[in-house]
Amino acid sequence: MGYLKNPDEIYRESFAAIRRETDLSRLPGALHNIALRLVHACGMPDLVEDLAWVGDAAAAAAGAINAGAPIFVDARMVEAGIMAAKLPGQTKIVCTLNDPQTPELARSFETTRSAAAIDLWGPRLAGGVVAIGNAPTALFRLIELLSADTEASAPARPAAIFAFPVGFVGAAESKQALIDAGLDIPFLTLKGRRGGSAMAAAAVNAVILAGNEGGGAS
Repeated sequence: MGYLKNPDEIYRESFAAIRRETDLSRLPGALHNIALRLVHACGMPDLVEDLAWVGDAAAAAAGAINAGAPIFVDARMVEAGIMAAKLPGQTKIVCTLNDPQTPELARSFETTRSAAAIDLWGPRLAGGVVAIGNAPTALFRLIELLSADTEASAPARPAAIFAFPVGFVGAAESKQALIDAGLDIPFLTLKGRRGGSAMAAAAVNAVILAGNEGGGAS
């Protein structure tokens, strides 16, 4: 069988095809790199039509990562997909899904472990980057915490949110809730049921690679 075997050539051909087939005209230039990586992660150029955003999530995330702020993820699959070796040495990826406290919190709150794990981020969330690629309940809980602003205690606010929960129950609704929440935090999300850990990781990787390559998308 005849097929490409050289990894560099495959990489170049992949992004050449993505650029030919993806209409980026509705997106601000700051999101082009991320959009290309998202299409590369799932093979669906039409997803660009369903992207929604507030502010410049790419620049906000880049600033946070370069400053050494943590990257908070909802699932180990997101963590595994992030190019950790290319992160600044002080930048950590935080996933609390398997923290020993999470199961008890989930029972206490009568919710999923994914949602309960968000409560363990606490003050560390301030100035960090959030990437949700699995559980709608995690995004719902994040929105609840960020919306619970009182005079006595303001919640820790991340620098940027990449929201790509996936599924048939709550995924579209959680992302619409983020759009409607008016949190005044830069975010990028994909409306509807589509999403997944690969997309969440791809969004973060686009930011990492742009920093390492002087802004290049591929």
